[in-house]
Amino acid sequence: MRAETLAIHAGNLYNISTQDVTPPINLSTTFLRNEDGGYSGGHMYSRVSNPNRSALENTIAELEKGADACAFSSGNTAGMSVFQAFKPGSHIIAPDDMYWGFKRQLQTIFADTLSIDFIDLTDIELIKQHIKPNTVMIWTETPSNPLLKITDVAAIAEISKANGLILACDSTFASPCLQNPIALGADIVMHSSTKYIGGHSDVLGGVLITAEKNEFWEKIRNIQQIGGAVPSPFDCFLLVRSIKTLSYRMRGHCENGMALALYLQNHPAVETVYYPGLPTHPGHEIARKQMSGFGGMLSILVRGGAAEARRIVNQVKLFAQATSLGGVESLIEHRASVEGPDTKTPQNLIRISVGLEHIDDLIADFEQALAVKQL
Repeated sequence: MRAETLAIHAGNLYNISTQDVTPPINLSTTFLRNEDGGYSGGHMYSRVSNPNRSALENTIAELEKGADACAFSSGNTAGMSVFQAFKPGSHIIAPDDMYWGFKRQLQTIFADTLSIDFIDLTDIELIKQHIKPNTVMIWTETPSNPLLKITDVAAIAEISKANGLILACDSTFASPCLQNPIALGADIVMHSSTKYIGGHSDVLGGVLITAEKNEFWEKIRNIQQIGGAVPSPFDCFLLVRSIKTLSYRMRGHCENGMALALYLQNHPAVETVYYPGLPTHPGHEIARKQMSGFGGMLSILVRGGAAEARRIVNQVKLFAQATSLGGVESLIEHRASVEGPDTKTPQNLIRISVGLEHIDDLIADFEQALAVKQL
Protein backbone atom coordinates (compact mmCIF):
# COMPACT_ATOMS: atom_id res chain seq x y z
CA MET A 1 0.00 0.00 0.00
CA ARG A 2 1.07 3.57 -0.65
CA ALA A 3 1.83 6.02 2.18
CA GLU A 4 -1.56 7.75 1.93
CA THR A 5 -3.39 4.45 2.41
CA LEU A 6 -1.12 3.17 5.16
CA ALA A 7 -1.51 6.44 7.07
CA ILE A 8 -5.28 6.00 7.18
CA HIS A 9 -5.57 2.26 7.82
CA ALA A 10 -2.43 1.04 9.66
CA GLY A 11 -3.50 2.48 13.01
CA ASN A 12 -7.08 1.26 13.04
CA LEU A 13 -8.12 -0.87 16.02
CA TYR A 14 -11.45 -2.46 15.20
CA ASN A 15 -13.31 -3.39 18.36
CA ILE A 16 -15.03 -6.75 17.82
CA SER A 17 -18.04 -5.86 19.94
CA THR A 18 -18.65 -2.27 18.84
CA GLN A 19 -17.02 -2.21 15.39
CA ASP A 20 -15.51 1.27 15.80
CA VAL A 21 -14.32 2.83 12.55
CA THR A 22 -12.32 5.44 14.45
CA PRO A 23 -9.95 3.85 17.00
CA PRO A 24 -11.26 4.45 20.55
CA ILE A 25 -9.11 5.78 23.37
CA ASN A 26 -8.16 2.96 25.75
CA LEU A 27 -7.39 4.53 29.14
CA SER A 28 -6.98 1.32 31.14
CA THR A 29 -3.62 1.12 32.90
CA THR A 30 -3.88 -2.62 33.57
CA PHE A 31 -5.29 -5.64 31.75
CA LEU A 32 -6.85 -8.95 32.80
CA ARG A 33 -4.77 -12.10 33.10
CA ASN A 34 -5.92 -15.50 31.94
CA GLU A 35 -6.29 -18.45 34.29
CA ASP A 36 -2.81 -19.61 33.25
CA GLY A 37 -1.36 -16.15 34.01
CA GLY A 38 -1.03 -15.10 30.39
CA TYR A 39 -2.47 -12.07 28.62
CA SER A 40 -4.64 -13.13 25.71
CA GLY A 41 -5.51 -9.47 25.03
CA GLY A 42 -1.88 -8.74 24.24
CA HIS A 43 -1.35 -6.15 26.99
CA MET A 44 -0.34 -6.39 30.64
CA TYR A 45 0.33 -2.87 31.94
CA SER A 46 0.10 0.44 30.13
CA ARG A 47 3.71 1.45 30.77
CA VAL A 48 4.76 -1.67 28.89
CA SER A 49 2.17 -1.47 26.12
CA ASN A 50 -1.25 -0.05 25.38
CA PRO A 51 -3.62 -0.56 22.42
CA ASN A 52 -3.33 3.08 21.33
CA ARG A 53 0.46 3.06 21.58
CA SER A 54 0.62 -0.19 19.65
CA ALA A 55 -1.51 1.38 16.92
CA LEU A 56 0.83 4.38 16.74
CA GLU A 57 3.99 2.27 16.71
CA ASN A 58 2.60 -0.03 14.03
CA THR A 59 1.59 2.89 11.83
CA ILE A 60 4.97 4.67 12.09
CA ALA A 61 6.91 1.44 11.52
CA GLU A 62 4.97 0.76 8.32
CA LEU A 63 5.33 4.33 7.05
CA GLU A 64 9.10 4.23 7.66
CA LYS A 65 9.44 0.74 6.15
CA GLY A 66 10.88 -0.53 9.44
CA ALA A 67 10.52 -3.71 11.46
CA ASP A 68 9.34 -2.08 14.70
CA ALA A 69 8.88 1.27 16.45
CA CYS A 70 9.01 2.63 19.99
CA ALA A 71 6.96 5.69 20.94
CA PHE A 72 8.15 8.06 23.68
CA SER A 73 6.80 11.02 25.60
CA SER A 74 9.01 13.49 23.68
CA GLY A 75 11.51 13.65 20.85
CA ASN A 76 14.32 14.38 23.31
CA THR A 77 13.46 11.23 25.26
CA ALA A 78 13.47 9.18 22.07
CA GLY A 79 16.96 10.35 21.15
CA MET A 80 18.21 10.01 24.70
CA SER A 81 17.08 6.38 24.77
CA VAL A 82 19.47 5.63 21.91
CA PHE A 83 22.38 7.26 23.75
CA GLN A 84 21.48 5.41 26.96
CA ALA A 85 21.73 2.06 25.18
CA PHE A 86 25.50 2.40 24.67
CA LYS A 87 28.15 1.26 27.11
CA PRO A 88 30.27 3.91 28.89
CA GLY A 89 33.31 4.82 26.83
CA SER A 90 31.53 4.46 23.50
CA HIS A 91 32.33 6.99 20.77
CA ILE A 92 29.66 8.69 18.66
CA ILE A 93 30.07 10.77 15.51
CA ALA A 94 27.42 13.50 15.29
CA PRO A 95 26.73 16.50 13.02
CA ASP A 96 28.34 19.83 13.86
CA ASP A 97 24.93 21.52 13.53
CA MET A 98 23.07 18.85 15.49
CA TYR A 99 19.72 19.85 16.97
CA TRP A 100 20.71 21.79 20.08
CA GLY A 101 18.57 19.70 22.45
CA PHE A 102 20.43 16.51 21.52
CA LYS A 103 23.77 18.30 21.47
CA ARG A 104 23.19 19.54 25.00
CA GLN A 105 22.27 16.03 26.11
CA LEU A 106 25.56 14.68 24.79
CA GLN A 107 27.57 17.57 26.22
CA THR A 108 25.98 17.46 29.68
CA ILE A 109 24.03 14.31 30.59
CA PHE A 110 26.41 11.99 28.73
CA ALA A 111 29.59 14.04 29.10
CA ASP A 112 31.15 11.55 31.55
CA THR A 113 30.07 8.37 29.79
CA LEU A 114 30.22 8.92 26.02
CA SER A 115 32.83 10.42 23.70
CA ILE A 116 31.47 12.57 20.88
CA ASP A 117 32.93 14.24 17.81
CA PHE A 118 30.74 16.90 16.23
CA ILE A 119 31.80 17.20 12.59
CA ASP A 120 30.50 18.24 9.18
CA LEU A 121 28.71 15.10 7.99
CA THR A 122 28.45 16.42 4.44
CA ASP A 123 32.21 15.67 4.21
CA ILE A 124 32.41 11.91 3.66
CA GLU A 125 36.19 11.73 3.98
CA LEU A 126 36.04 13.62 7.27
CA ILE A 127 33.66 10.98 8.64
CA LYS A 128 36.12 8.20 7.76
CA GLN A 129 38.93 10.07 9.50
CA HIS A 130 36.98 10.27 12.78
CA ILE A 131 36.15 6.58 13.11
CA LYS A 132 37.93 5.10 16.13
CA PRO A 133 38.18 1.60 17.64
CA ASN A 134 35.45 2.53 20.16
CA THR A 135 33.13 4.24 17.64
CA VAL A 136 29.66 2.69 17.84
CA MET A 137 27.34 5.03 15.96
CA ILE A 138 27.05 7.78 13.37
CA TRP A 139 24.12 10.05 14.18
CA THR A 140 22.86 12.01 11.18
CA GLU A 141 20.23 14.70 10.87
CA THR A 142 18.88 15.53 7.44
CA PRO A 143 17.65 18.11 6.68
CA SER A 144 19.44 19.61 9.68
CA ASN A 145 18.13 22.10 12.22
CA PRO A 146 18.47 25.03 11.61
CA LEU A 147 20.93 25.19 8.68
CA LEU A 148 19.04 22.69 6.48
CA LYS A 149 22.21 20.76 5.66
CA ILE A 150 21.65 17.60 3.63
CA THR A 151 23.67 14.50 4.42
CA ASP A 152 23.94 11.60 1.99
CA VAL A 153 22.34 8.79 4.01
CA ALA A 154 23.19 6.05 1.50
CA ALA A 155 26.85 7.07 1.34
CA ILE A 156 27.18 7.20 5.13
CA ALA A 157 25.35 3.86 5.38
CA GLU A 158 28.13 2.27 3.32
CA ILE A 159 30.70 3.62 5.76
CA SER A 160 28.75 2.51 8.83
CA LYS A 161 28.22 -1.01 7.51
CA ALA A 162 31.86 -1.38 6.47
CA ASN A 163 32.91 -0.48 10.01
CA GLY A 164 30.19 -2.31 11.92
CA LEU A 165 28.59 0.91 13.16
CA ILE A 166 24.96 1.81 13.84
CA LEU A 167 23.60 4.55 11.60
CA ALA A 168 20.83 6.64 13.14
CA CYS A 169 18.99 9.40 11.31
CA ASP A 170 16.93 12.23 12.76
CA SER A 171 14.40 12.68 9.96
CA THR A 172 12.07 15.08 11.80
CA PHE A 173 12.29 17.86 9.18
CA ALA A 174 11.36 15.42 6.40
CA SER A 175 8.59 13.26 7.98
CA PRO A 176 8.03 9.67 6.83
CA CYS A 177 6.21 10.96 3.75
CA LEU A 178 9.25 12.69 2.24
CA GLN A 179 12.15 10.46 3.25
CA ASN A 180 12.70 6.87 4.39
CA PRO A 181 16.25 6.57 5.79
CA ILE A 182 15.87 2.83 6.43
CA ALA A 183 15.38 2.29 2.70
CA LEU A 184 18.65 4.20 2.24
CA GLY A 185 20.55 1.99 4.66
CA ALA A 186 19.97 3.55 8.09
CA ASP A 187 19.51 1.27 11.10
CA ILE A 188 17.40 3.59 13.26
CA VAL A 189 15.20 6.57 12.39
CA MET A 190 14.13 9.20 14.92
CA HIS A 191 11.24 11.65 14.74
CA SER A 192 10.00 14.27 17.10
CA SER A 193 6.34 13.38 16.58
CA THR A 194 5.50 16.76 18.14
CA LYS A 195 6.33 18.22 14.73
CA TYR A 196 4.96 17.11 11.34
CA ILE A 197 3.60 13.77 12.55
CA GLY A 198 1.41 15.55 15.12
CA GLY A 199 1.04 18.52 12.83
CA HIS A 200 -1.21 20.67 15.03
CA SER A 201 1.10 21.89 17.83
CA ASP A 202 -1.00 20.17 20.48
CA VAL A 203 0.76 16.93 21.39
CA LEU A 204 4.28 16.13 22.61
CA GLY A 205 5.99 12.94 21.50
CA GLY A 206 8.91 11.14 19.91
CA VAL A 207 9.40 7.86 18.09
CA LEU A 208 12.23 5.54 17.07
CA ILE A 209 11.98 3.08 14.19
CA THR A 210 14.37 0.17 13.61
CA ALA A 211 15.35 -1.60 10.43
CA GLU A 212 15.46 -4.90 12.30
CA LYS A 213 14.66 -6.31 15.71
CA ASN A 214 18.17 -7.02 16.99
CA GLU A 215 19.95 -6.99 20.33
CA PHE A 216 20.50 -3.23 20.27
CA TRP A 217 16.82 -2.63 19.55
CA GLU A 218 15.86 -4.80 22.51
CA LYS A 219 17.96 -2.51 24.71
CA ILE A 220 15.99 0.48 23.46
CA ARG A 221 12.67 -1.31 23.95
CA ASN A 222 13.76 -2.18 27.49
CA ILE A 223 14.62 1.47 28.19
CA GLN A 224 11.18 2.48 26.93
CA GLN A 225 9.24 -0.07 28.95
CA ILE A 226 11.28 -0.05 32.18
CA GLY A 227 12.13 3.65 32.11
CA GLY A 228 8.50 4.45 31.37
CA ALA A 229 8.84 7.72 29.44
CA VAL A 230 5.92 6.79 27.21
CA PRO A 231 3.12 8.83 25.63
CA SER A 232 -0.36 8.64 27.11
CA PRO A 233 -3.16 6.77 25.28
CA PHE A 234 -4.73 10.13 24.42
CA ASP A 235 -1.45 11.42 22.96
CA CYS A 236 -1.17 8.26 20.86
CA PHE A 237 -4.78 8.64 19.73
CA LEU A 238 -4.12 12.22 18.61
CA LEU A 239 -0.97 11.21 16.72
CA VAL A 240 -2.68 8.34 14.90
CA ARG A 241 -5.51 10.68 13.96
CA SER A 242 -3.08 13.30 12.68
CA ILE A 243 -1.08 10.79 10.65
CA LYS A 244 -4.18 10.12 8.54
CA THR A 245 -3.72 13.53 6.89
CA LEU A 246 0.10 13.61 6.99
CA SER A 247 0.71 12.92 3.29
CA TYR A 248 -1.65 15.67 2.20
CA ARG A 249 -0.39 18.14 4.78
CA MET A 250 3.18 17.55 3.65
CA ARG A 251 2.24 18.35 0.06
CA GLY A 252 0.96 21.73 1.20
CA HIS A 253 4.02 22.38 3.37
CA CYS A 254 6.32 21.55 0.46
CA GLU A 255 4.42 23.75 -1.99
CA ASN A 256 4.34 26.72 0.38
CA GLY A 257 7.94 26.18 1.47
CA MET A 258 9.24 26.32 -2.08
CA ALA A 259 7.17 29.38 -2.98
CA LEU A 260 8.31 31.33 0.09
CA ALA A 261 11.94 30.30 -0.45
CA LEU A 262 11.83 31.56 -4.04
CA TYR A 263 10.32 34.86 -2.92
CA LEU A 264 12.85 35.41 -0.13
CA GLN A 265 15.77 34.39 -2.33
CA ASN A 266 15.09 37.39 -4.54
CA HIS A 267 14.48 39.91 -1.77
CA PRO A 268 17.23 42.54 -1.25
CA ALA A 269 16.89 42.38 2.55
CA VAL A 270 17.75 38.68 2.57
CA GLU A 271 21.37 37.60 2.38
CA THR A 272 20.94 33.80 2.13
CA VAL A 273 18.09 31.30 1.98
CA TYR A 274 18.68 27.78 3.27
CA TYR A 275 16.16 25.51 1.56
CA PRO A 276 17.12 22.21 -0.10
CA GLY A 277 14.57 22.71 -2.86
CA LEU A 278 16.55 25.59 -4.31
CA PRO A 279 19.10 24.59 -7.00
CA THR A 280 21.56 26.95 -5.30
CA HIS A 281 21.51 24.86 -2.11
CA PRO A 282 24.74 22.83 -1.81
CA GLY A 283 22.79 19.70 -0.91
CA HIS A 284 20.11 20.09 -3.56
CA GLU A 285 21.13 17.13 -5.74
CA ILE A 286 21.40 14.76 -2.77
CA ALA A 287 18.03 15.96 -1.49
CA ARG A 288 16.50 15.29 -4.91
CA LYS A 289 17.91 11.77 -4.77
CA GLN A 290 16.79 10.79 -1.27
CA MET A 291 13.67 12.90 -0.69
CA SER A 292 10.33 12.96 -2.51
CA GLY A 293 9.75 16.59 -1.48
CA PHE A 294 11.77 19.35 0.15
CA GLY A 295 9.56 20.09 3.15
CA GLY A 296 8.22 23.20 4.80
CA MET A 297 11.29 24.28 6.80
CA LEU A 298 13.66 27.01 5.72
CA SER A 299 16.08 29.43 7.33
CA ILE A 300 17.25 32.82 6.12
CA LEU A 301 20.14 35.13 6.92
CA VAL A 302 18.97 38.74 6.89
CA ARG A 303 21.08 41.80 6.26
CA GLY A 304 21.55 43.89 9.37
CA GLY A 305 22.56 41.32 11.99
CA ALA A 306 20.76 40.11 15.10
CA ALA A 307 18.88 43.38 15.65
CA GLU A 308 17.30 43.24 12.21
CA ALA A 309 16.45 39.56 12.61
CA ARG A 310 14.68 40.25 15.91
CA ARG A 311 12.83 43.19 14.36
CA ILE A 312 11.51 41.05 11.52
CA VAL A 313 10.23 38.24 13.77
CA ASN A 314 8.36 40.88 15.77
CA GLN A 315 7.01 42.61 12.66
CA VAL A 316 5.29 39.69 10.94
CA LYS A 317 1.60 39.18 11.72
CA LEU A 318 0.65 35.71 10.45
CA PHE A 319 3.85 33.95 11.50
CA ALA A 320 3.64 33.20 15.22
CA GLN A 321 6.93 33.86 17.01
CA ALA A 322 7.22 30.54 18.82
CA THR A 323 9.50 27.53 19.22
CA SER A 324 8.70 24.25 17.42
CA LEU A 325 7.70 23.50 13.86
CA GLY A 326 5.60 21.33 11.61
CA GLY A 327 2.17 22.64 12.58
CA VAL A 328 -0.55 23.81 10.21
CA GLU A 329 0.17 27.37 11.37
CA SER A 330 3.34 29.17 10.28
CA LEU A 331 5.98 29.81 12.95
CA ILE A 332 9.05 32.04 12.98
CA GLU A 333 11.96 32.29 15.36
CA HIS A 334 15.28 34.03 15.97
CA ARG A 335 16.99 30.71 16.57
CA ALA A 336 20.27 31.82 18.19
CA SER A 337 18.47 33.45 21.12
CA VAL A 338 16.76 30.13 21.87
CA GLU A 339 19.93 28.08 21.76
CA GLY A 340 21.88 30.26 24.20
CA PRO A 341 25.28 31.96 24.35
CA ASP A 342 27.28 28.93 23.12
CA THR A 343 25.24 28.55 19.93
CA LYS A 344 26.95 28.19 16.56
CA THR A 345 23.83 29.42 14.78
CA PRO A 346 24.40 32.78 13.02
CA GLN A 347 22.92 35.71 14.93
CA ASN A 348 21.15 36.98 11.80
CA LEU A 349 19.43 33.64 11.13
CA ILE A 350 15.65 33.35 11.19
CA ARG A 351 14.12 29.85 11.16
CA ILE A 352 10.74 29.53 9.47
CA SER A 353 8.20 26.72 9.67
CA VAL A 354 5.94 27.36 6.70
CA GLY A 355 2.35 26.39 7.47
CA LEU A 356 -0.71 25.72 5.38
CA GLU A 357 -2.12 29.24 5.11
CA HIS A 358 -2.55 30.63 1.60
CA ILE A 359 0.89 31.35 0.22
CA ASP A 360 -0.10 34.81 -1.07
CA ASP A 361 -0.97 35.84 2.49
CA LEU A 362 2.33 34.50 3.84
CA ILE A 363 4.34 36.32 1.19
CA ALA A 364 2.37 39.53 1.80
CA ASP A 365 3.15 39.24 5.51
CA PHE A 366 6.88 39.02 4.81
CA GLU A 367 6.59 41.83 2.26
CA GLN A 368 5.23 44.23 4.86
CA ALA A 369 7.73 43.09 7.52
CA LEU A 370 10.76 43.47 5.27
CA ALA A 371 9.54 46.76 3.75
CA VAL A 372 9.63 48.59 7.08
CA LYS A 373 13.38 48.89 6.82
CA GLN A 374 15.01 48.17 3.51
CA LEU A 375 18.76 47.66 3.85
